[in-house]
Amino acid sequence: MLIKVNDKLVRFEGVIHAWLMSHSIAALRVSVGVIFLGFGILKFFPGVSPAENLIESTIAAASFGLVPDLVGLLLTAVLECFIGVSLIVGRGLRLTVYLLALEMLAILSPLVLLSDRLFSGPYYAPSLEGQYVIKDIVLVTAAMVIATQFRGASITAPEEGDLDARTVVANDT
Repeated sequence: MLIKVNDKLVRFEGVIHAWLMSHSIAALRVSVGVIFLGFGILKFFPGVSPAENLIESTIAAASFGLVPDLVGLLLTAVLECFIGVSLIVGRGLRLTVYLLALEMLAILSPLVLLSDRLFSGPYYAPSLEGQYVIKDIVLVTAAMVIATQFRGASITAPEEGDLDARTVVANDT
């Protein structure tokens, strides 16, 4: 009886695994696109984006004050919206991946340019803005996964004989 239940669970796991292999990168691409589009749209409305002041300060520091705040904010909004729409619809991914790499550098640049502001808490703990930037590391890694797909990478099943969950469990007992 226990073996039959285990076999059913393993088959069910196989179905889920096959679905994940087929759809997880696309789901990641669309969800990152929704995040970029949503945050990009906020930047078109002054005072709405919680990152507005951080973006303006970062652009001012990076451009030595040559780029006006409003121009920098609007360029960021347009870039983020373009990246978001492209990721959602899955078109123009080659250009989008390069723009995404540029955006990732910009997103993480406050860690270098404004580190005193981002880690201004007690014992250099991250401020709320610092936490906002640190969480963007997840976006960077998601972008790396998405970038592999436009050149044809995909998730594949392990070869017969490779370690899988059943082999690991059997070897642990």
